[in-house]
Amino acid sequence: MTGVVASAPGLGRRVATGRRRRALRRRGIAAALAALVLVLFAVSLMVGDTFYTPSEVLRTVLGQTVPGASFTVGELRLPRASMGALAGLAFGAAGVAFQTMLRNPLAAPDVIGISSGASAAAVVSIVLLGFDEAATSLVAIVAALLTAALIYLLAYRDGVAGTRLILIGIGVSAMLESVVSYVLLHAATWDLQTAMRWLTGSLNGATWDQLLPLALAVLVLGLVLLSREHDLGLLQLGDESAAGLGVRVERTRIVVIVAAVLLIAFATSAAGPIAFVAFLSGPIAARLVGGGGGLMMPSALVGAALVLGADLIGQFAFGNRYPVGVVTGVLGAPYLVYLLVRTNRAGGSL
Repeated sequence: MTGVVASAPGLGRRVATGRRRRALRRRGIAAALAALVLVLFAVSLMVGDTFYTPSEVLRTVLGQTVPGASFTVGELRLPRASMGALAGLAFGAAGVAFQTMLRNPLAAPDVIGISSGASAAAVVSIVLLGFDEAATSLVAIVAALLTAALIYLLAYRDGVAGTRLILIGIGVSAMLESVVSYVLLHAATWDLQTAMRWLTGSLNGATWDQLLPLALAVLVLGLVLLSREHDLGLLQLGDESAAGLGVRVERTRIVVIVAAVLLIAFATSAAGPIAFVAFLSGPIAARLVGGGGGLMMPSALVGAALVLGADLIGQFAFGNRYPVGVVTGVLGAPYLVYLLVRTNRAGGSL
């Protein structure tokens, strides 16, 4: 008995030391991810048909007049890179919120149909209704919310099971994609290029007017998700266990869903549904950081790095230039297949 008591302080110190080490590791990885995002952001401003030095870019960002760079960097590259970073932050945070809440890596907004709802509504607005860009963006945001509400209501039966919600979301997504295909058959040639941004995701033509709503959404809704991160972690234990630990399960779930859907909606309205960023960011962050803590901030940073990196690849790695959504789709599709095959071999369900 004495030995057990004597060993307790030593055990407590080891546990505390382990926690400190994990916390330091998490902060170090978060700092490294933030540095990677800054490097990719800076490279996005420097490279292009004309290369500008870091000094020229910095002077332009600070508002000084630099021949050539003031327009190319200040009016073209800086809004594009800023939109990529903000959209990546939004997709990454929203994606891991869904995956954590539903305890399933397939529960990403672009897999379960929320992004498809925004895209379908935008295409209908452009092709059939002739709405301008601002009205189309507003319609896309509302449609994402309505799609999420429909999926949630269809999946609700004494609570929301992750597998049921994912399957219903995939079905809704398939129906919405059919609507898009039908509408595009009747689209005029001049509408197709505009509509394609809402189907693949692109940073082309980014403007400062588009950035302000997205920046405010990332700031406000990101803070809402961060404030619920602890409760999200407890939800992974199951609804009953989380409720026993003081979590208001349905209220937390609704707040997280609304905040995450709005993040996806604002990001999609600005850059289109950049494929698989929300799906990939959480698993990549989990591999880097490990367990024992929240993934919201690391996932958001991974999302920003994915979008900025994919945009650079799409612009300069091939003979032709491709939208960022094409590159992220090529990266994400094999992982989706791998995840489905691994789940099937393990004998599990979605």
